[in-house]
Amino acid sequence: MSTAEVDISRTKAWVMAARPQTLPAAAAPVIVGTGLAIYEGVFAPLPALLAFVGAALIQIGTNFANDYYDAIKGADTDEREGFTRVTQAGIISAEQVKLATLVTFALAILTGSYLVYVGGLPILVVGLVSVFCGWAYTGGPYPLGYHGLGDLFVFVFFGVVAVMGTFYVQAAAVLAEPLATSIPEGTVTREAFLASLPVAGISTAILVVNNVRDMETDTDAGKRTLAVRIGYRWSRVQYVAMLALAYLTPLWLWLGEGFGPGVLLPLLSAPYAAVITRTVCTGTDGEALNPALEGTGKLLALYAVLFAAGVAV
Repeated sequence: MSTAEVDISRTKAWVMAARPQTLPAAAAPVIVGTGLAIYEGVFAPLPALLAFVGAALIQIGTNFANDYYDAIKGADTDEREGFTRVTQAGIISAEQVKLATLVTFALAILTGSYLVYVGGLPILVVGLVSVFCGWAYTGGPYPLGYHGLGDLFVFVFFGVVAVMGTFYVQAAAVLAEPLATSIPEGTVTREAFLASLPVAGISTAILVVNNVRDMETDTDAGKRTLAVRIGYRWSRVQYVAMLALAYLTPLWLWLGEGFGPGVLLPLLSAPYAAVITRTVCTGTDGEALNPALEGTGKLLALYAVLFAAGVAV
């Protein structure tokens, strides 16, 4: 048994593998989608709650899958500067982490069964594709994260799909009959898409920091993330662009979509975003970027709460 295995309890090891610090990426779209549902008068608490549970399970399942596949493919090494990966460190066996991945995704599908009842066939399709892509991020014959597609996956599924899906299940519960086979009127809206863009942008920014920090070890392991492909300079440009998208969207909703000035509330978080951006634009090692990674996750949570509150009122 390694020193790491002795020093870390079983419970703490599984918490490390689940990476609860990434859960803002699961909660933020549900918060924003619910704020929009309140604004549109279609708030439904049970679908909103189960949307969060399902999103959290997909996030945790994706984390388990990353831990397992990055270890067996050699992307995680002792030189990696990020948070401890339990499979690579030998704290939990690879087979146990693989099993936890399958169980967590199965629970996500089980949780989604009620949402399928509420939202019908569209939610079934979206839910299954989301689970599949969570596994395919680092698993399967063509892992998305290893071929520069991880950023697109996060933008689409942890941003656009997650926010619009949260709004959809609540609107469907209020406006439509159960088990719909098509998209009910009023459940997929332009406003929901626009509201998803800030969450998509900041969620992707989290991944950018992670991949910039791991660029050297990913290169050595043959993991061709987008950061590896475009380098430090353009990765930083990408980070700034994702945050710019987040902060320009409320202005567009106010000036171009008829929302009230409350939608500008997320701009209060801009000074915090500026501090993190300065670190991302100057640092390359884990000592600098690990706090920036956590900070971007906190920014996402703060932004989502402010945005949802501003939209709802």
